[in-house]
Amino acid sequence: MKKVKLGSQGAVVSRMGLGCMGMSDFYGERNDEESAATIVRALDLGVTFLDTADTYGIGDNEELIGKTIRGRRDEVFLATKFANIRTKAEPNRWSLSGKPEYVRQACDASLQRLGVDYIDLYYQHRVDPQTPIEETVGAMAELVKAGKVKYLGLSEASPATIRRAHKVHPITALQTEYSQWERHVEAHILPTVRELGIGFVPYSPLGRGFLTGAITKKSDLVETDSRATRMPRFAGENLDKNLVLVERVRAIAERKGVKPGQLALAWVLAKGEDLVPIPGTKRRKYLEENAAAADIKLTPAEVAELEAAVPHTEIAGERYATPAMNAIDR
Repeated sequence: MKKVKLGSQGAVVSRMGLGCMGMSDFYGERNDEESAATIVRALDLGVTFLDTADTYGIGDNEELIGKTIRGRRDEVFLATKFANIRTKAEPNRWSLSGKPEYVRQACDASLQRLGVDYIDLYYQHRVDPQTPIEETVGAMAELVKAGKVKYLGLSEASPATIRRAHKVHPITALQTEYSQWERHVEAHILPTVRELGIGFVPYSPLGRGFLTGAITKKSDLVETDSRATRMPRFAGENLDKNLVLVERVRAIAERKGVKPGQLALAWVLAKGEDLVPIPGTKRRKYLEENAAAADIKLTPAEVAELEAAVPHTEIAGERYATPAMNAIDR
């Protein structure tokens, strides 16, 4: 796996990362042994950009990663996030904080769970509307000075917030959802980060697994899977309409001799080397498929064909249910 620059502050990462959220939360049953094996296999393949957050598994995901990379820390570019607050006593109750004192507490807690001396990339997971971004990023900048964090990032932030944050301390990366079936960033967000020299990390580049073609009906998702309960695109008539789009991608992939998910990742990679997608998986099989997508080269005509196959105007349903959409800085 080749290495690329992430942003303009000196960060260098693998061309593709590994999203670790689903290993511990949200997407059905856990299998920590297979998840750990998947992380190890990722490192062996050169996929060394690992993405987690303190809210994934309510700390469990950070602990899993920390245990797994012990002895290989120098190979890893480690990203984690703060701001979304949950407890194991009330896992379905969410709150949000970007207060400076919370930033410091959250970072120290993540360092302890991860078992590391520093975090490579520390994101604010969601923007706290009750706390000026200048105060939050100011506290994050103090972590850099203290040597606890190397680079700073934001997630799901608006162009105006990105600009304000970047004035306080250089932002290395913005992480926001981006895939063939979620392209809202193209209008204003991507131009903003490119103007400022900020790298872009697309999460859910496979449309939460939908673009792989593995989900053909709601019953394919277990009851504990958040896609079945919190994401309108996977429900009812929306799902039926969206399956038509996936079938178009599958047909193009079959013609090209690759898997639909690989084609979806190749499309994201084709949008620029300043984009570093982090497809998530908890299985070695799918990790290997995803990593192989880095070798697929698309012509401009193929990129255009894929975009025509999944026009934004035909995507049915919001990407999150209303409460989660309201938490996004727009």
